[in-house]
Amino acid sequence: MRIYLLPLSTRRTLLYAHRVHIPTTDTNQNIADKIVGFAAKKWAEYEKKESGWQRKLVDYGNHAFRRIPYEEWGLKSIPPLSKRRRAEELGGQDDVELVFPGATIPAHRAQSILKTLVTERESLHRKRLMLSFVAMPFTAPVAILPVIPNIPFFYLAYRAWSHWRAISGGKHVQWLLENRLIKDKPSETLDHLYIKDGPTISDSLDVKEQILLTQRQVRNFSNTLNIPELEVELERAIWQVEQALQKGEEAAKVHVPSPSEKSKDDGKEKDVLDAGEKEKKE
Repeated sequence: MRIYLLPLSTRRTLLYAHRVHIPTTDTNQNIADKIVGFAAKKWAEYEKKESGWQRKLVDYGNHAFRRIPYEEWGLKSIPPLSKRRRAEELGGQDDVELVFPGATIPAHRAQSILKTLVTERESLHRKRLMLSFVAMPFTAPVAILPVIPNIPFFYLAYRAWSHWRAISGGKHVQWLLENRLIKDKPSETLDHLYIKDGPTISDSLDVKEQILLTQRQVRNFSNTLNIPELEVELERAIWQVEQALQKGEEAAKVHVPSPSEKSKDDGKEKDVLDAGEKEKKE
């Protein structure tokens, strides 16, 4: 398995795990994988519909999926830690490499960045997992509607599964880090894909955040790395970062008076009030 750290901006990084040897037989897949595979096939069938409730469901669904945080999608790309996988990784049968652009991410910081990415959202996913379970019973009345399936229930079930997968993926990487089973692998290929002599990632809030990866580079990334499914992940992640930066810029345009400006305004207001009182006395 290869775990990629792909900086999106100077403060945000996409985590993506690429499984080199993916089990393809049904006997090697767990129940969750089989259910997800079945759902993916049905979704693909609905996408071929030109009209009807299936087409509307796909349109609304894709709109909702695009807004699921890219951090969650990244954690879900990491497989849960099963007994078989644990034995293979401990026995060296399945090496785990941490691949990153060495020119953008300093080698000594790579694993600490990885640890942050797999731990910082764990409590959030646990909370939302429980909320999804709590909300499921309230969707029961929708089940009595004819023809149309209980879409709210299936959505909550999907979100619960999604949060569980994110938690499981994070736990897997934490276990790998604790057992020192991850090998750092700075990639010259990634260095060439990123802007030459570009800025490096930074934790400082004093430095203005800069985009490191654009939509125009996405196809080249997925083709060069030979990971077709990475294209969708990068497009979604870059779109979310662009939206976040745009909102930040719009918020910054709203003028907030500084303490000195506020004191001047208070002084002017006091002078006006004093002048009014003086006129009344006269």
